[in-house]
Amino acid sequence: MPGTANHDLEDKSEEGSVGLGDLGESIDVLTFEQILEMDDDEDDREFSRSIVFGFFEQAEQTFTKMDDALAAEDLSTLSSLGHFLKGSSATLGLIKVRDSCEKIQHYGQKRDAAGTAEEPDVNKCLSLIKDTLKTVKVEYDEVEKVLKKFFNN
Repeated sequence: MPGTANHDLEDKSEEGSVGLGDLGESIDVLTFEQILEMDDDEDDREFSRSIVFGFFEQAEQTFTKMDDALAAEDLSTLSSLGHFLKGSSATLGLIKVRDSCEKIQHYGQKRDAAGTAEEPDVNKCLSLIKDTLKTVKVEYDEVEKVLKKFFNN
């Protein structure tokens, strides 16, 4: 889209970095752009960088807590942690991470992936969480690599 701020950002692919157009299907560009618009300086992107890298730390800590809660078979904690990370990832536009965290939230509430039907089998819920946690970690690794490249790290 020539002449738009989005076009200018997409062209900013110096020194091996990536532009918005390269963020892929795992990141909602419109949501991520809203974070970028809060930067005072588009060259160093101090504000958005601090939010994204703060999310990375938060996600790593939350995954550790999820692993512990899964080992303890603590559905309530898993649901809370899924909800927490769902919100953080949604703020940045991390679509796949958000959606997987929402599933963990629902499974932790003994519900199906969509949260619409009850799933009374605790072991099934724990198994679904285990599988979804593996998936969300892969999804997280993908967006972490892309965003680090975007910020030239």
